[in-house]
Amino acid sequence: MLAYHVELTPDDNETLLVLCPSLPMVASFGATREEALLHARDAIETALASMIADGEIIPLADTAGTLVRLPMLTTLKVELYRALRESGMTRADLTRRLGWKRESVDRLFRLDHASRLEQIEAAMAAVGKAFDVEVLAAA
Repeated sequence: MLAYHVELTPDDNETLLVLCPSLPMVASFGATREEALLHARDAIETALASMIADGEIIPLADTAGTLVRLPMLTTLKVELYRALRESGMTRADLTRRLGWKRESVDRLFRLDHASRLEQIEAAMAAVGKAFDVEVLAAA
């Protein structure tokens, strides 16, 4: 799963400020560490959604520090977006390859939409990629 390093800093109003160095537009806060990390995850997902909508390059995940792990569905959608960019295809090309309506393809790239796994898998195959799942011990 994708994870991004965040920095937690006590703020002057008894909250924790959260910044994400890999995604400079991410800034959030929380009254507790847990709340701050939860808000950070939401802010990271919002930033990634904006980057996808704007066609920007998404930074690679971090592996060290205080990590905010993103949900599996978000990870799969970000990886599909990266695979599409890498392939040089457009969403219109993907729509034609899949034989789907454009709206269905666009939803694959909306992080707020609960796409079905089969749809993401079909889209990955259409851009010449596949994904694999690895089960790890919980951190």
